[in-house]
Amino acid sequence: MEEIVYLNGSLVPRSEARVSVSDHGFLYGYGLFETMRAYNGNIFLLELHIDRLRGSAAAMGLGAALDKIDIAGACRETLQANNLEDARMRVTVTGGEVDAFPWADRGSSPTVVITARPYEAPAEKYGQGYKIGIASVRHCRESRLLHIKATSYLTSVFARIEAAAQGLDEAILLNDDGYIAEGGSSNVFFVRSGRLVTPSVGSGILPGITRGLVIELAEGLDIVVTEGTVGIAIIRQCEEAFLTNSVLGIMPMTSASDKSGRTVLVGSGKPGPVTQRLMVAYQERVDKETGIAPE
Repeated sequence: MEEIVYLNGSLVPRSEARVSVSDHGFLYGYGLFETMRAYNGNIFLLELHIDRLRGSAAAMGLGAALDKIDIAGACRETLQANNLEDARMRVTVTGGEVDAFPWADRGSSPTVVITARPYEAPAEKYGQGYKIGIASVRHCRESRLLHIKATSYLTSVFARIEAAAQGLDEAILLNDDGYIAEGGSSNVFFVRSGRLVTPSVGSGILPGITRGLVIELAEGLDIVVTEGTVGIAIIRQCEEAFLTNSVLGIMPMTSASDKSGRTVLVGSGKPGPVTQRLMVAYQERVDKETGIAPE
């Protein structure tokens, strides 16, 4: 069966989905997106993602038009139309085709695209952990744009290109002060003396939905969480580290490479006990909220 895409209120075959070449998302990167996971035919943390999308839309002048659209319902319809149980979902919202610039709620309709594609988690990677590098591009920690998940995603794209060129799984971005911010498509956590350490929002990060859940889960397990300025030396000093995003959940980080290609192990070079406890707790939350019956 051909993939079905939600486009501006209709479910259409992917081959028939069309977006204008004059769309402001295409011309100016004037758009937003959210990526989510579906398990057992249910979208995990859907409402939190939609709330963030709407908040960002309001900040970008797209709020009033988007408030008229049932995004959550459209996501569920798209998943069902593709007859998928486990899927990677994406919602993209742009300013649409309009003569005025900036768009800023001038009465035209935004473009809304929702996709649902089959997804199978890389099981072997959770046992091996990700290999990471340090990106040459940096975040400006004072930028307001860092707190909006925008389609103008070039910094992260460059970071991911560099990582792929070195045979790595992910790249860590530093901020303009040289401190750790986040991964190219992830947030990052370190374990020191049994405590979680993660860059604060003020370090120049997008505070991920999964990041927030991991902090909640850690507190429920009596694991102390510290958010603040994190220096690059922690990669050598920590006992464990992991990355988080909405598709992967919690991914152990087991080695890091510098620009010269030298590689160091993170902790023991294997997923550590604190990481594993959180991975179990995360999966339990997924199971509970998506209706997966325990074995």
